[in-house]
Amino acid sequence: MVYIKNTASQAPYTSLSSSSPPSSSSQLIPEPEQHVPPSYLGVDVGNDTYVPQGGEEQPPEFTPYEAEYDVHSNGHIVSHDRHLNEDGEALYRFLLSQASTPPTFLCHCRGTHTEPRRRTVSSTGSRRRSRTRTKSHTKTITDFDFYLDVGRHIVLGPIHWSMADDEPGYRGLVVRQMETVEGRRKATREERKGFKAWLKQRVARGLPPWVPQNSLVSGDPLGSTKVLKSSKTLRQWADEYCASPKYFKEFTYEKVVYGWHTAALKDAIRTAILSTNYRGTITVDFETKSSKITVRTDNRLSRALSKTWVKVLLIIFLIYWPFIWLYKRFHPRGRGRWEVCGGAYALKYRQRYCMVPLVDVGSFSTEAQPSYTHEVRTETRVIGVREGEWLQRWEGVLRMAVNSRTQSDIPLTEPGFGPAASNTVAIIDA
Repeated sequence: MVYIKNTASQAPYTSLSSSSPPSSSSQLIPEPEQHVPPSYLGVDVGNDTYVPQGGEEQPPEFTPYEAEYDVHSNGHIVSHDRHLNEDGEALYRFLLSQASTPPTFLCHCRGTHTEPRRRTVSSTGSRRRSRTRTKSHTKTITDFDFYLDVGRHIVLGPIHWSMADDEPGYRGLVVRQMETVEGRRKATREERKGFKAWLKQRVARGLPPWVPQNSLVSGDPLGSTKVLKSSKTLRQWADEYCASPKYFKEFTYEKVVYGWHTAALKDAIRTAILSTNYRGTITVDFETKSSKITVRTDNRLSRALSKTWVKVLLIIFLIYWPFIWLYKRFHPRGRGRWEVCGGAYALKYRQRYCMVPLVDVGSFSTEAQPSYTHEVRTETRVIGVREGEWLQRWEGVLRMAVNSRTQSDIPLTEPGFGPAASNTVAIIDA
């Protein structure tokens, strides 16, 4: 694993938004300043996604603190800075600063097929007689393997969110817990299993992370409009982490991309690949990189375990499992995990604006002129690129990459020109 040493100065909050103004007959709600989180709406679980009101407020002006951190090969940020483990305010500002950079969101397309192979194997028997036999095996051949850069279409973020108290999450122990009136308790197996199933469904449908688990079951598709659903704020979680005496504690802030129905988009991409007469095994995945900000304790053993090769050596020499793992798992001052908050970045969201048409009330003045009144109506519009629009732009490049057997780790960033499949687009935008 590759590490890049760097330092970070706290940067102001940035909001990635781009939109065209509405028509002259409508009045758009004014956009906030860049250093103020924008105002949002409710949640829609349909093809488009509402963004709720709320979110973590920006702290006042401060003197920047340069925290030491490493950037891993997958883009994740890991810091063992001592000050971040002792001062909750410094940790809080560090997370806000690093969250201003959106994650990398890629579409990974891969096609493979298998071929039967035979090889001749010679062996010597007990009487030193040589024997020759043929063995059959199957070899997997990669036909194409490439990435498409989807994260460049992020139009909004970060929106700071936190888990609800009734959702299983890591709140200082190595097991998932839930907040109750009596305090924290360990989540049951059924609760963990149900939450993981909902998490998978939420990601597939492109819903924001603050949509409650029971919103669809209860018949309330909008769910709660509260973004920070935890009883504690992000700053309070940072203070709790810094106050913990655990020797192997870590605080993780996760960046989540939402807004697209990735399950339907995967099927549409497979349909586009099949239209090239390719009949191999097709794999389409959406991968998020540079999506985690982790702060760990400042001690030699914790720093060493952050390096993969050190951990592998400890496992090989039977040091990690019987000693370190047991200590981290069962000792009161062993390992502690905090994974209850993060930032959300929208590929597509809805924006509200007010329509103020003139309505004739039917009364007339002495000058025989009609009298009008203002009737305010609230409407919404979609900001960002829809799934069907994106696929229509990229379909030519997609087919060309499949036919040319492209294999590259460098993501394609600009769409080319090619025929668009209107049927495929209709599958997504219907």
